[in-house]
Amino acid sequence: MTVQQALEWAFGKEQAQLELPERPDPHHGQGFGFGLEYVLMQRAALGCKVDGGQHKIGSYTHEDAEIIAATVAGMPDSLGGIRMAIRVAELARAGLTPDWMPGAVPRCVPVDIKRNRHGDRAVSVIVGTERILVKGKWRTIDIRACPVTWRPHPEQIASARRGYNNWWAALDWVRDGLISGQMLSEIAMAHAMPKTNPWVQR
Repeated sequence: MTVQQALEWAFGKEQAQLELPERPDPHHGQGFGFGLEYVLMQRAALGCKVDGGQHKIGSYTHEDAEIIAATVAGMPDSLGGIRMAIRVAELARAGLTPDWMPGAVPRCVPVDIKRNRHGDRAVSVIVGTERILVKGKWRTIDIRACPVTWRPHPEQIASARRGYNNWWAALDWVRDGLISGQMLSEIAMAHAMPKTNPWVQR
């Protein structure tokens, strides 16, 4: 399985839960989190491995799914920590990839539009006045302009794509951890990853 497939299987089909470390208690020192080491210690305490078979029965969650969830829960702060762990799990549970706004191009559009039976018309505002000579008489006229904006805003697109890149880096970290940890009993991790920067035409 690719890391994305493994995550979707663990959090979707197997409904693995994200066991997040407790917040540090300011009254009792720093506190501690747990990840893969915790799973290994619990397994050693049992003295055996749980045989889950091929199909989900009741509330049982496959051991490999628990290891995948524990790996995600150990997401380092440099990659977004608990927040990113929750995002990775939620996207996997829903079978989704972050929205990087494919095809989005900022367009210059009016800030406001008036609709009537004749169609749409950009709303203009008075930005000043000017005195002009019309048929020998001086008149004061309003100078109007149409305020415009960019939609979607370039920063909105950039933010969505940063979000995708951060998710990709988190998946890369999970994949490397699962491959190097060699704790999965039935799942073989593939090296394949989702596309990097899918918005760049290659």
